[in-house]
Amino acid sequence: MSSKKSARTRDKLLTAAGDVFVEKGFRDATVAEICARAGANIAAVNYYFGGKEALYQEAWRHCLAESLHAHPPDGHARPGAPPEERLRERLLALMRRIADPETKDFFISQMEIANPTGLLEEVMLRELIPMREKTLAMVRELLGPDADERQVVFCEACIVSMCVHPLIMRRLGQKTSNARMPVIADDLDAFADHVVRFALAGIHASRTPARAS
Repeated sequence: MSSKKSARTRDKLLTAAGDVFVEKGFRDATVAEICARAGANIAAVNYYFGGKEALYQEAWRHCLAESLHAHPPDGHARPGAPPEERLRERLLALMRRIADPETKDFFISQMEIANPTGLLEEVMLRELIPMREKTLAMVRELLGPDADERQVVFCEACIVSMCVHPLIMRRLGQKTSNARMPVIADDLDAFADHVVRFALAGIHASRTPARAS
């Protein structure tokens, strides 16, 4: 098999696996269905990945790489931009990732959290912690030098949660065509502006006790 054909087969398996894992989770997904969707021989998973478990990990990493390529984590922030602008661009990029119907890694992660296998724990930490550290650094910068790490983590968790929950609801509403599902983030740019204003107000309120003490 030529190297190009081999690479195409591997990519098809990763794409098909991402689709099946999003739809069914790890336990209910079958190698047979993944290979059928990829147009590959049933033995291809063992050949390229060594088994379903390694395919699960590589498919998640592949889906993440595609998502980050489409929506770079730093957004369109200008070099040397103030932290407020960098935070807005980072949050908007996160929202766009979740809202994009082609995004799979986030929803594989959600299924893994709901029904854990332990197979993604290490790979998720390795890939996601560096991205989270950048967000924490922005929040730390906005809180100022008097902030302790607990304040930083609390603020970061609240800010990210404001982005994630509404976008999950949006995706679920689109997936189920549920007309009663509330539409919150129909305009991502406007919603990102609101989240940043809300976040900055919260950060200011969090800084007040430290300044007064």
